[in-house]
Amino acid sequence: MKILVVGGGGREHAIVTALHKSRHTDQIYCAPGNAGIAQLAECRAIDVMDFAGIVAYAQEIAPELVVVGPDDPLVGGLTDALEEAGFRVFGPNKAAAILEGSKAFSKDLMKKYDIPTAAYETFDSADAAYEYLETASFPIVLKADGLALGKGVLICADIDTARAGVKSIMQEKQFGDAGNRLVIEEFMQGREVSVLAFTDGKTIRAMTSAQDHKRAGDGDTGLNTGGMGTFSPSPFYTEALNAFCQANIYQATVDAMAAEDRTFQGIIFFGLMLTAHGPKVLEYNARFGDPEAQVVLPRMMNDLVEVMEACIDGRLSEVELQFEDNAAVCVVLASSGYPLQYEKGLVIKGLERFEGTKDYYCFHAGTAKREEDIVTNGGRVLGVTATGADLREARENAYRATEWVEFDNKYMRTDIGKAIDEVPVS
Repeated sequence: MKILVVGGGGREHAIVTALHKSRHTDQIYCAPGNAGIAQLAECRAIDVMDFAGIVAYAQEIAPELVVVGPDDPLVGGLTDALEEAGFRVFGPNKAAAILEGSKAFSKDLMKKYDIPTAAYETFDSADAAYEYLETASFPIVLKADGLALGKGVLICADIDTARAGVKSIMQEKQFGDAGNRLVIEEFMQGREVSVLAFTDGKTIRAMTSAQDHKRAGDGDTGLNTGGMGTFSPSPFYTEALNAFCQANIYQATVDAMAAEDRTFQGIIFFGLMLTAHGPKVLEYNARFGDPEAQVVLPRMMNDLVEVMEACIDGRLSEVELQFEDNAAVCVVLASSGYPLQYEKGLVIKGLERFEGTKDYYCFHAGTAKREEDIVTNGGRVLGVTATGADLREARENAYRATEWVEFDNKYMRTDIGKAIDEVPVS
């Protein structure tokens, strides 16, 4: 089988790595790809939002399966364009991807179908938002309605910070058109857990849990980023919580989307907050999380091609997901200055240390090939993932492996997975 993967980050490298293991895979293509993906796939430098270019490339190589990785093309309707051209696509269409594309839509959906989430209000004008803040309780959360690379969420401790946030999002357009509408919601306290799930529009199959670290600095300080590391499974996500979420959140969301004539086929990412009043939805994504995919997919025992095909064909009920009885930790190696300003084009050394290893992975996020060298080409450069018998061992292995890689201005958090130290050793 020939497979085309759309995207060029760490998530797509993890997807390509899993697809490469499938007994059904003959050749993988990727647009645009990166230096790491190019070791497993034939890459073509086509922007993910160049729908005509991607369709033309697909027509040239004739893949039996197309996998769309990032959020922007899914929300923009790339799946629709590819399906209209006759291709089998794994990833929701535009009508379904609004689940991630509009926070206002997703909040209204949850309210309508009694899916637990934080109380909220939606605003189309800055003046109305300012007025609301005068009577709001703090802390409070501001969310740009549209896609903002995982950075359009501001936690405001007081009214002055909130006013500045409204100005930045709605008037100064820090996140562009994503800030045309604003969701203001109550601040929830608890532990965050991420759960990715396959769905064919009727059946949903949740994967193993994970926990991301969004802030740039140790101790969850600094600016929000696309993710500085993650671990799987979350020891705080119990069987009892899973049973509640399966009935009241996961299946309820799939059923709600179908009832709205927006049948969702692909991956739903559930960002959850484990509050004192039970699990509540923080956010939805319409694709694999990044870097959650880098710890979940290495632990999955199923053939990824077979699961994706089952989703497309509406027979996911025949599939039972299986994961290894181990743990994984991913530490993101970034360029110093991320997520604001950072240097590109820095030579990366030590990548050969990962070749032939069984329990270690180095997923490329922002890399490029320059003559004989692999160089940095983004803020988040690499995702160093390691597995272990338990979370403590996986964390120790991951941080050991970060020492194998060197490039100027290398930066990483030193506390990824530190929360697992609060869990007693069994």
